[in-house]
Amino acid sequence: MEGKGTVVVGMSGGVDSSVAALLLREQGYDVVGLYMVNWEEEGENGCCTAEEDYEDVRRVCNRLDIPYYTVNFAKEYAERVFRHFLEEYEAGRTPNPDVLCNREIKFGPFKEYARALGADFVATGHYCDIEHAVDGRHYLLKAADANKDQTYFLNQVTQPQFEGVLFPLGKLQKPQVRAMAEKYGLSTANKKDSTGICFIGERNFRKFLRSYLPAQPGRILTCDGREVGEHIGLMYYTLGQRKGLNIGGQRGDDNPGRWFVVEKDLKNNILYVAHGDESRLYTNACSVGGFNWIPGPPVAKGEEFTCTAKFRYRQGEQGVRVRRTGADTVEIAFDVPQRAVTPGQYAVLYDGPRCLGGGVILSARRA
Repeated sequence: MEGKGTVVVGMSGGVDSSVAALLLREQGYDVVGLYMVNWEEEGENGCCTAEEDYEDVRRVCNRLDIPYYTVNFAKEYAERVFRHFLEEYEAGRTPNPDVLCNREIKFGPFKEYARALGADFVATGHYCDIEHAVDGRHYLLKAADANKDQTYFLNQVTQPQFEGVLFPLGKLQKPQVRAMAEKYGLSTANKKDSTGICFIGERNFRKFLRSYLPAQPGRILTCDGREVGEHIGLMYYTLGQRKGLNIGGQRGDDNPGRWFVVEKDLKNNILYVAHGDESRLYTNACSVGGFNWIPGPPVAKGEEFTCTAKFRYRQGEQGVRVRRTGADTVEIAFDVPQRAVTPGQYAVLYDGPRCLGGGVILSARRA
């Protein structure tokens, strides 16, 4: 079979990237595995399982008879992703470092390094698909497995970065991926999927954050100004949060239900909570900045269009009306009020199977 060229696969030590490498090898590509280290920490209680993951990469690549390498981007990750993560939390927002990691590392320095290794293409184990159109545009498409679709996390990857990128798992369901790994005897076939933020791992989130940012305790107030407790630092809370408020014995109003966060007043270091009625969590519109249009904006500045949107990863698409207010800013009006639309998170737009891109939620409001 005539080769299709060299493809460097980002190997994480998980089943998804393992099967991505397998599929590409079966399709006739010359496959090279590349394991990326993004976080380093001294001490036996370090958060990442880098050594274990690299051992799985070694086993899989040997099984597939493909060469493999490792590259360290810990410095770039600290400067481009982790610093932003801390700044956002310090500003009272809730960031998503996985989104920035894709733009700033996986499809940035990682892709450049792969090209230096002689790659014609770069591939990952993301659950999404891509269309390299004849007009030269690259369209990010949703995965066949709707439950695993990861286009949300790729909303900041730019049009040039998608050039020469392959997503081998786009048309597969997760059970099919595990079955393929089992069939070919890959050591990652039954390995548990990683969850959460990579540099925190299984550790307590509050304890981790406290080691980098000083906590500033303050008052917890109801919306009518009644003090019901003390918070341990606004950065540890997010809109709609119910757990960890430590005000369980307090009486609310006549509405049943648990306490939840409705607002963070950073200037006065006050956490506002409500009890029972969740209406304060619902908004009708939001402002979005830093918007990355993957295939290009569908309308001119000042014009509107309709599509669907997600305001967090684990959410079904919602009908919206979008107005372009600038080169990278939009106003989004919701067809139906949305719960806990959170500044710092990403609003991601879709037109059918295509992901149009996304931006950071700056504020949410009742129209």
